[in-house]
Amino acid sequence: MTVAEALRLGERRLGEAGVDTPRVDAELLLAHVLGVSRSGVYAQDDLEVPGTYQVLLGRRCKREPLAYVLGEWGFRRLVLKTDARALVPRPETEIVVERCLGLLRGEREPRVLDLGTGTGAIALALADEHPGARVTAVDSSPDAVALARENAERLRLPVEIEEGGLDAAAAGWDLVVSNPPYVTPDEWNGLQPEIRDWEPREALVGVGLHEQIARLADTRRLVFEVGDGQAQAVAGALRATGYTDVTITPDLTGIDRVVDGRCP
Repeated sequence: MTVAEALRLGERRLGEAGVDTPRVDAELLLAHVLGVSRSGVYAQDDLEVPGTYQVLLGRRCKREPLAYVLGEWGFRRLVLKTDARALVPRPETEIVVERCLGLLRGEREPRVLDLGTGTGAIALALADEHPGARVTAVDSSPDAVALARENAERLRLPVEIEEGGLDAAAAGWDLVVSNPPYVTPDEWNGLQPEIRDWEPREALVGVGLHEQIARLADTRRLVFEVGDGQAQAVAGALRATGYTDVTITPDLTGIDRVVDGRCP
């Protein structure tokens, strides 16, 4: 099968499967098996496409997340190992890291906790971009902890990764950051198949966790990712808990995505 034939096949099959971006996904799958960039695919007309392409294509047609099929995903300056042990790192979460870096600017060795770390994306990005930060990451899922440790080892970033729950926030920090589960049970069935059928439900569905963390946290700064339409309620909960300088930051699509506050 030639590259052009593989692209046509992939785009057609992915479109029939209901994938939103069939051409882009076909290009990325093909780039992965050929070992080239996405744009580099079009310079490979003389190559025979290996059979692994159709294997990966079949997985994506079942609506398995592209990041799981590829086994890795970009997040800020990092490439993270990704699989079904943890959520796929989202572009909007990069804004959470950006806000944390802004709050930590000028601090030489801040103690930072990433609560519910998943792949380790937030913690590892902070360690990468603020080398002086002493970053700890916790997750209640042993599988997620194992994946985050694998990423830390691959990237050679000095993040302490532990299994633990919300009470880790009470240990005393300069900044606690969390992207806790915030999908309501009523929203679950309406999610895309990539999310509903493949990503860990316990990392997605939760109610009231922002408020619980805010009450527990012993920290100078608290930073949250929130769901669409939740920012004002979470900001109000922070103020009611005694936080000051509460700020809401939109993501790149204009959705209010990050809420942070200072503990008095």
